[in-house]
Amino acid sequence: MSNKIRIGITIGDINGIGLEVILKTLADSRIAKLCTPVIYGSSKVVSYHKNIAGLEDFQFNVAKSGDRLKMDHVNVVNCWQENVNITLGKVSDLSGKYARISLQQAIIDVKNGWIDALVTAPINKKAMQTEEFNFPGHTEYLSSEFEVEESLMLMVNDSLRVGLVTNHLPLRDVSEAITRSLLIKKLKLLNNSLKVDFGIERPTIAILALNPHASDDGLIGDEEENIIRPVIIEAKKKGVLAMGPYPADGFFGSGKAQKVDGILAMYHDQGLVPFKTLSFGAGVNFTAGLPIVRTSPDHGTAYEIAGKNAANPSSFRQALFLALDIAKNRKLHAEMHANPMVKKEHVIKQEEDDVVED
Repeated sequence: MSNKIRIGITIGDINGIGLEVILKTLADSRIAKLCTPVIYGSSKVVSYHKNIAGLEDFQFNVAKSGDRLKMDHVNVVNCWQENVNITLGKVSDLSGKYARISLQQAIIDVKNGWIDALVTAPINKKAMQTEEFNFPGHTEYLSSEFEVEESLMLMVNDSLRVGLVTNHLPLRDVSEAITRSLLIKKLKLLNNSLKVDFGIERPTIAILALNPHASDDGLIGDEEENIIRPVIIEAKKKGVLAMGPYPADGFFGSGKAQKVDGILAMYHDQGLVPFKTLSFGAGVNFTAGLPIVRTSPDHGTAYEIAGKNAANPSSFRQALFLALDIAKNRKLHAEMHANPMVKKEHVIKQEEDDVVED
């Protein structure tokens, strides 16, 4: 059996730009040499979007299931057989239905061990909502499916990695949601992910304050003194290289973000506004803390340009590459812990690489 990493790809909203950026990425023949891409959807829908994107020469193998793949080809697993009414640029119940079917089938195949990593194209959260998908987004749904108590939304671009303590939460509820217990869990997830998924032996982590100016010694709130600072002190005692709490505006404005391995933000916009300002079009959303590897591009369905062949595939391409890298890192980490000699050889190889670079 091939050792190639098998990357499952969910199509997201069929009325958005998801399949356009997927196909533009996979049209590069070098991708199938690096991994085995597996699109979960419908060959008919894929062909429709292929023609819109002007990729008439793009070829793919139709597979009946994730255990019947051609390893050196782009594969499409047919998750449904019926014809689909595609209304580009519009929210519809049907687009939500087929996005759910794609995601659910991919998850089944991941659980069966047929897929090594998952890249999810953008969904419309409103269109997705049903009794079986009553979640704010992919992150929360996957956490439920894989029965993890907590996961971490981690935005990644090169050396910039921004994790969130709270995800898709109204701003009025953020302060109450941030507890010592939650902050400790998120910090552990970030620290472990930086070690295992990104191969950083002793990661440094900056923790942002909740309030402006880190509360100005209690003049603007008390969360820093009562919750955040005590967690940082406790983490340091346990060997975690955590620092802060830093006022978010000054932290990003001063360039400190480039000097740490990871950043923990308290809420969605506090982390994503600076991240997307610095990385838009090249950023990746990674869900740390899951037993599987899952990434996604940092943009949405972009209905306004759907069907115009104007979507930039850069973020999706980066999401696929990151999924591939993390899957390899996890395999290496598992091998190193199972066999000490693998770890020794890895260290020697790193030292040789350092000599060459010097």
